[in-house]
Amino acid sequence: MSEHAAETTSSALAGTAEAAGLAQLSSAALAERYSSSLLGVFGTPQRVLVRGAGCHVWDADGNQYLDLLGGIAVNTLGHGHPLLASVISSQLSTLGHVSNFFTSPSQIALAEKLLDISAAPAGSKVFFANSGTEANEAALKLTRRNAGTPQAPRTKVIALEHSFHGRTLGALSLTYKEKYRVPFAPLPENVSWIPAGDIDALRDAVDETVAAVFIEPIQGEAGVKMLSAQYLQAARDITREAGALLVFDEVQTGMGRTGAFFASAPVIPDVMTLAKGLGGGFPIGAMIVFGEQNTAWLAPGDHGTTFGGNPVACAAGLAVIHTIESQNLLAHVRATGDWLREQLAGVEGIAAVRGAGLLTAFELESANAPKLVAAALDAGFIVNATDEKTIRLAPPLVITTEQLGTLIAALPQLISAAS
Repeated sequence: MSEHAAETTSSALAGTAEAAGLAQLSSAALAERYSSSLLGVFGTPQRVLVRGAGCHVWDADGNQYLDLLGGIAVNTLGHGHPLLASVISSQLSTLGHVSNFFTSPSQIALAEKLLDISAAPAGSKVFFANSGTEANEAALKLTRRNAGTPQAPRTKVIALEHSFHGRTLGALSLTYKEKYRVPFAPLPENVSWIPAGDIDALRDAVDETVAAVFIEPIQGEAGVKMLSAQYLQAARDITREAGALLVFDEVQTGMGRTGAFFASAPVIPDVMTLAKGLGGGFPIGAMIVFGEQNTAWLAPGDHGTTFGGNPVACAAGLAVIHTIESQNLLAHVRATGDWLREQLAGVEGIAAVRGAGLLTAFELESANAPKLVAAALDAGFIVNATDEKTIRLAPPLVITTEQLGTLIAALPQLISAAS
């Protein structure tokens, strides 16, 4: 081994040893070091997690938790899934990064697979990014090309009230909540929000001045607010008639989360964005552009990414899809999700339950949702509050009714503690 190689190896091992040393510290000690070294945009971490297996994770103090949030709908196959870990390791040891000057078999294979499972028509194409907000940025840029003519310009974008599309400036301009947007104004302009699920409001808003309409088939950050199949089909009909592009944001709902690969199926939009569960925990986003007429909106040089579509991320996406298909997880997700909502509906103190597949929310009659999150964490459950009254669940797709049953059994006491 050369002297330079020896020094490089020594430095890498030293870094690994330092991380391993940190892993031996208590949660309190690690939280203190976190606060002194990381930007506080996420607030104080609820726990310091050091290990995961299946649907469980463990913190630095050795406490075990049932992960009912799945990294916010990311950990499709749970933690430490053997196939996913093997595929990522194998691809990384073979070819990790090539830049966008080149491609790789895994990138091509994943693009083809996404086109297949989305029933994309001939001429459809895929663009890979690293996250959901990046996928939505790409979609917003594409829709800007649907600009109309100088005599009849298309300058407006329609989004839905209570929508969430990301936090980068373009995606943020589509996001409804003012507290996210206002501190970073001015943002890209001419975005209007209309009531979600209201077909008449959609029809009134979309005309020849509208370039695009952005819709989440289920509004996850808003508390798993459902949009009907009739509304999605109406959106397709209305936008097509007006010449506007229809974008379905399936960042949270895609990749089997609702018991189908895509919550919007069988309606086919002009553009669909994906991320979260696509990589099973490895960062990847995607924009699927449907039809040759829409892929023509972007030409070479119009958009780009350094890391998007790298061989490792695409191999991870292929492993996730293969596992979903080979283990019939979509049927499992539907059955398990139906069981979960039926059980939740019978728990005293829960006022309403909604969702599809393993994306579920329940509203509390009088208890406080953030307090319930804290009580649940102390009891060994990871859940999420989307507002003061709503709890969101998005566990790994491999979770069992037996595991979910432990939450159901604990909920009466947790609700009492949060009241």
